[in-house]
Amino acid sequence: MRHAAAAPLGRPIGASGEETRRRILDAAIRCVAEGGYSQATIREIARAADVTSGSLYNYFATKNDLLRATAQSIEELTLPRLRAAAQSSGDIVDRLDALLDESDRLMREFPYLAAFERAMRAEHTAHRRRGDTQAGVHVIRALIAEIVDDARRDGSLAVEADPESVVDVLFALARGLTERAGESPLARRDTLATAKRLIRGTLFSGPDDTGRQVT
Repeated sequence: MRHAAAAPLGRPIGASGEETRRRILDAAIRCVAEGGYSQATIREIARAADVTSGSLYNYFATKNDLLRATAQSIEELTLPRLRAAAQSSGDIVDRLDALLDESDRLMREFPYLAAFERAMRAEHTAHRRRGDTQAGVHVIRALIAEIVDDARRDGSLAVEADPESVVDVLFALARGLTERAGESPLARRDTLATAKRLIRGTLFSGPDDTGRQVT
């Protein structure tokens, strides 16, 4: 009795090259996020994408090429949404709020993004690799810098504040929020709300004329 030959791994019947490429990129994000840079081998990524290693090499010549393309795909996904949020209407603080809100939405919609970025950052730090495969939260820094520059030009930034230091602090806050992307929805919501109150200057109250704390 003859048996039908098993379908080979690689491009599925009816699938386009772009669909296969997209599946490989998605698998790369997931493998790096779950196992780290070193564990995310070409073989492992190919297995997760349901293609052979040979088929994967038809799309990407090296692992670095693959991860560079992966980072670019993340930027193409996140940058338009983050930029739109950063350029939304309202004052400077409203725009920062909108940027943090959109970043939080992205992390909820694509739960592997934060872990991928964290794994790649650790690899760059350990081996001093070039930063051309970094993605995710790093696109936020340039957008924060734009907002801070607008604040400097319209006079809403304190004159004694160093703009670069302000960008550093706000970026550290934004990156810290992504580090907590795996928390429960309630904890993540409370953390985000606290960060926004800190930016607005409403987290702490000062003493009134009697020396008592204002609530």
